[in-house]
Formats: sequence, C-alpha cells, structure tokens
Amino acid sequence: LRNQRKCDRLSRGRSVSRAPAAGGGNRMRKKAYFLLHMLLLLYAASTVLSKLAAGEEFLSPRFLLYYGGVLALLAVYALGWQQVIKRLPLTAAYASKAVTVVWGLAAGMIFFGEQLTAGKVLGAVMVIAGVVLFAFSEEGGGAA
Repeated sequence: LRNQRKCDRLSRGRSVSRAPAAGGGNRMRKKAYFLLHMLLLLYAASTVLSKLAAGEEFLSPRFLLYYGGVLALLAVYALGWQQVIKRLPLTAAYASKAVTVVWGLAAGMIFFGEQLTAGKVLGAVMVIAGVVLFAFSEEGGGAA
C-alpha cells in the first residue's frame, strides 16, 4: 500500500523524497552542495556579463556577445538547478543562493574596480553565517 501511494504521487507529478543509501547519503549531499555552489558561481558570472553588456550600445556586436553569454550561463544554471533540487531540500538550496552576495562583491572589485568597505564585508559575513546556520539547522532541512 505504501509503494502504491508513492507510485500514485509520482504519476501525478509530485516528487517523492528518497532515503539516502546507507553510508552514501552524506557524500551525495556534499556533492550536491558542491554542485549548487558551482552553479551559484555561474550565476554570478552571468551578472558580470550582464553588467558588461549594459556598458555597450544596445544590439551592438559586443552587447550581443555579452548578452549571449548571459543567456548561455543562465541556461546551464537552470538545468543544473533542477538537478540540485532533486538532491537537496528546496529550502536549503534556495537559502544558499544568498552566497551570491560574496561572489558579487568579488566580481565588483575584480572586474569593475568597486571598493570593498567594512560594511560590505560585515554584511557578507552575516549572509554567510545565516546560510551556514540555516544549512545545519534541523528545521532548515539542511546537512545536519
């Protein structure tokens, strides 16, 4: 009867949470978090290309090149995101998206000469602390 209910939920398009294999669940979760953070790096790279595109004349060859890069990166990100949320709770995956603040700070400094201030560093540290706290909390469905 239990398996029948799972099959019914799957046939209606609902996902069924899978129990991790004995001993391999933690390793698989770490791989999923690694993939997630690589995808978030790609997402941040797309914002760099978007900023570069914004500095070009609309529909110029360089604008189209940069914007094409944005679309390509976002397509890879979207496909990867689907794989991540198969393996992680949505709440944990979505909360981790906040680390793009750190990637944005780094990209702003490296590519656009933006200044790093104490307030920005403190804010980034608070964001990372929040993501870590969320990921390791039992209520957050994270890695604990």
